[in-house]
Parts: sequence; structure tokens; C-alpha cells
Amino acid sequence: MSFLAYVTVPHEAEARALARLLVESRLAAGVNLLPGVISVYRWQGKVCEAGEWLLLAQVSRAAFPEFCAVVRRAHSYEVPCIAALPLEAGHQPFLRWIEENSLPPAE
Repeated sequence: MSFLAYVTVPHEAEARALARLLVESRLAAGVNLLPGVISVYRWQGKVCEAGEWLLLAQVSRAAFPEFCAVVRRAHSYEVPCIAALPLEAGHQPFLRWIEENSLPPAE
């Protein structure tokens, strides 16, 4: 099974750099960048609102733990948004492509 991983970042430059890092390191088969997201959230007891970029990454289950570790290290937020939605169904050639192109680190 694979995931659609949801990550938000504050700026386009960070979105592009993180997406390239994840794909180049083969931790994500692909990443879609969506600008213009408005997030409303509670942080340190206050309700905040901010513009963000949304990354939707196609990630194999096997690569997801290292995907999270890399995002945490590269991200500018103290607590980055990283969430995974399971891809339980879909176009089988696409799902195979994710598995073939999102790999855990070689041991």
C-alpha cells in the first residue's frame, strides 16, 4: 500500500526545495505543489491564519518513515504538518509506479 502524504510549508522556495529533495532521494515518487492555501490553526494558545503551500507526495509505505524524518529535518516549522492518507484503491499502474519509485533507504 502507498500513501498520499500531506505536508504544508510557508513559502514557494521551501516547497520546491523539499519536493526536489524528496523525489531526488527517492522517498517520494512524485510531489504536487499547490499554492495559495490558507490555513487557520491553533498555535500556542492563539488562533492563527497564514498563507501556505501544500505538498501532496506519493510515498510507498516502506519509504514513509524516512520520508517523515527528512521532512522534519528540512522543514522550517517547529512542528511540521505531516499526515498520510492511505491509497486503498486507484489505477494499478500508477500505484505500482509509486511503489517502484519511492523506496526505503538501502541498508
